[in-house]
Amino acid sequence: MRKQKFQTEPSLPIYLKFRDVTYKVIIKGMTSTEEKDILNGISGSVDPGEVLALMGPSGSGKTTLLNLLGGRLNQPTVGGSITYNDGPYSKFLKSRIGFVTQDDILFPHLTVKETLTYAALLRLPKTLTKQQKQKRAMDVIYELGLERCQDTVIGGSFVRGVSGGERKRVCIGNEIIINPSILFLDEPTSGLDSTTALKTVQLLQDMAEGGKTVVTTIHQPSSRLFHKFDKLILLGKGSLLYFGKSSEAMLYFSSIGCNPLIAMNPAEFLLDLANGNINDVSVPSELDDKVQIVNSDAGKRNGKPSPAVVHEYLVEAYETRVAVKEKKKLMVPIPLDEEVKAKVSSLKRQWGASWWQQYTILFCRGIKERRHDYFSWLRITQVLSTAIILGLLWWNSDTNSLKGLQDQAGLLFFIAVFWGFFPVFTAIFTFPQERAMLSKERAADMYRLSAYFLARTTSDLPLDLVLPVLFLLVVYFMAGLRMSAAPFFLTMLTVFLSIIAAQGLGLAIGATLMDLKRATTLASVTVMTFMLAGGYFVKRVPVFVSWIRYLSFNYHTYKLLLKVQYKHMTPVLNGMRIDSGLTEVSALVAMVFGYRLLAYISLRRMKLCAQ
Repeated sequence: MRKQKFQTEPSLPIYLKFRDVTYKVIIKGMTSTEEKDILNGISGSVDPGEVLALMGPSGSGKTTLLNLLGGRLNQPTVGGSITYNDGPYSKFLKSRIGFVTQDDILFPHLTVKETLTYAALLRLPKTLTKQQKQKRAMDVIYELGLERCQDTVIGGSFVRGVSGGERKRVCIGNEIIINPSILFLDEPTSGLDSTTALKTVQLLQDMAEGGKTVVTTIHQPSSRLFHKFDKLILLGKGSLLYFGKSSEAMLYFSSIGCNPLIAMNPAEFLLDLANGNINDVSVPSELDDKVQIVNSDAGKRNGKPSPAVVHEYLVEAYETRVAVKEKKKLMVPIPLDEEVKAKVSSLKRQWGASWWQQYTILFCRGIKERRHDYFSWLRITQVLSTAIILGLLWWNSDTNSLKGLQDQAGLLFFIAVFWGFFPVFTAIFTFPQERAMLSKERAADMYRLSAYFLARTTSDLPLDLVLPVLFLLVVYFMAGLRMSAAPFFLTMLTVFLSIIAAQGLGLAIGATLMDLKRATTLASVTVMTFMLAGGYFVKRVPVFVSWIRYLSFNYHTYKLLLKVQYKHMTPVLNGMRIDSGLTEVSALVAMVFGYRLLAYISLRRMKLCAQ
């Protein structure tokens, strides 16, 4: 017997209803603000076992409506009611809703198998073992026909990977892996060829037949795709032009006098109407009479009504002929037990893993994703070439004279600056670049923000150790620094502490601004200021700005490096006292935690939900 498909597994049935949904955006100008209506009183419903398609031209409000129905928009400018089993949206629903965005938001360096396995480990219930979750990921891979590319990286702009159709199927697999009760998809067929698009929609139909509720936006489907949808909503300029069975759409528009004059795809015909374009479409007698009564040249264009007049007629026709009857249907209670309804209204979140498990999974994922960047030939070449140049410039420098010591002090200061500058500008990109992924995964309650933050900021640490060790080995060997174990390891610890502190500053700037241009500008000014106040260029800093040097990780790192190298030789060098270094270590440790705490608070305050 053939194994039952995973997407036909039983799930909690969810009946989605929405009535008179409106949405406005506030556009702020230089002197005034104005409100723009995106949606104007949209009503409809979709039951388990049905596929609802949202159609309309670009800018008609399809994606906005989908985000509202999926709980991705929560603003005071939203009006009307949206209910799930006759109840409001709740945190419990996050673990029952799958949401596939239009953009394929995936990590480029993870393979298909790794991507789906991590999603399974994070999202599937705690009651399943790790092996069961991994098996579920493999079931999804075989069900979606991804077994041939399971070990291929996803790829992206600069990384060659799977094809567009395979990438889209991975995105769908990320959501259906949890066996959702309701699945939202934003243009899942865009960029796909007709055969792949048909397979994708057939998959959605199979899921719906298993008792799931499916809602998808669709831009311009083929006639074969169009006939696979159970229900259809046609939007035009944010207004509802049709809601009902997709098989009855042509009959409805025929009843109001709009018939295609030539054989054409029903979807093309409907999109032409939604755009107000009635070329190759018969003009309704009521609309023609209305234009003639107005007797205005503005009302006609080349003998045809203008798009604005057509739009007004279609909205009015729907309101008078269909809207009242459909709204009455929405008032009928759904056929479910009160116990099932109560589950949906639960306020308790359902995490797929404990906090520690989330941290461990995200930590491993972070290392796998970023090891390619850290050990790229470009980065290794940059670090090693810098080390070799430093070694040649300070080749076997003299440590027996004061001038030689001062030359080496310059080398130590450069090391402090280099391993402060380098990590800051690497860490700045962390949160701005991952914002889309963070928004998507947090909207689905895949993990707690604290687990993600700690995993993201610690998964870099093992990778950060390798290149500094190579760098210092080359510099020590060529520049004639103290070639004994204790100074080398103390220098390594000092540099490592400086890297972590500098990373914290980069993370804080990136998380606070979330804009790469502004973050890079602020970081450049900050790092330059810290470098100038680092104790090498200026020995006597004016009192009113002397506090800056105590915030500078370059200053504390430089002092520690001097103390490690010359503690046995002199109590004072370049105006700095050679003591135990406890003050500098304490300052750097405070920066490590302080900057990261600022970054975490900034992430907490940021609106992560998709806008």
